[in-house]
Amino acid sequence: MEQPAGMAQLDAVRLRRAVLIVAALNFGYFFVEFSVALMAGSVSLLADSVDFLEDTSINLLIFIALGWPLARRSRLGKVMTLVILAPAVLAGWEAIHRLTAPRIPDVVPLVVASLGAIAVNGTSAWLLARVRHHGGSLSAAAFLSARNDVLVNLAIIAMGICTIWVRSGWPDLILGCVIIALALRAGWEVWEVSEEERLAARALAGERIE
Repeated sequence: MEQPAGMAQLDAVRLRRAVLIVAALNFGYFFVEFSVALMAGSVSLLADSVDFLEDTSINLLIFIALGWPLARRSRLGKVMTLVILAPAVLAGWEAIHRLTAPRIPDVVPLVVASLGAIAVNGTSAWLLARVRHHGGSLSAAAFLSARNDVLVNLAIIAMGICTIWVRSGWPDLILGCVIIALALRAGWEVWEVSEEERLAARALAGERIE
């Protein structure tokens, strides 16, 4: 059933407001976590800080692209798939460079920064969960990224506890593989949604879909 014009407009306003708030939260916390990551010497925390810039970009792009036709939103949804993979690439690159000599991160600032990140990402996920169905693949990308970020933050805290126990930099490197796995899954889910939008656009245009 087609949504009334007034309701659709209200949903668009809610989505725009939500993504702008989320973009501001992520942009501000990037500087906090990036600084702590450098101080603590943590590969996983550094990758997570870059992820805050990713989330900022995604939500700003949603604000720009909202209201676009399905076909254009589908194409941008595919671009978002690549954006989601960026932190995983960074984590993997850093992990490769540290394979021969893993550095033990400073656990206390790492855990404190991760707790702050959970608060930011949890708030973002909550805001986006309420509007995730109003923007198609774009809002799906933002919600999945925020949800996965909370899981990564919890994993970083667990890694810090493990590091205290084993006194090794290996847990920090292994966590990079977890970040990669989460990013791949989120990217695939967003790709699937964008494909659905592409097929819907073709159907509306009267094209035959095999």
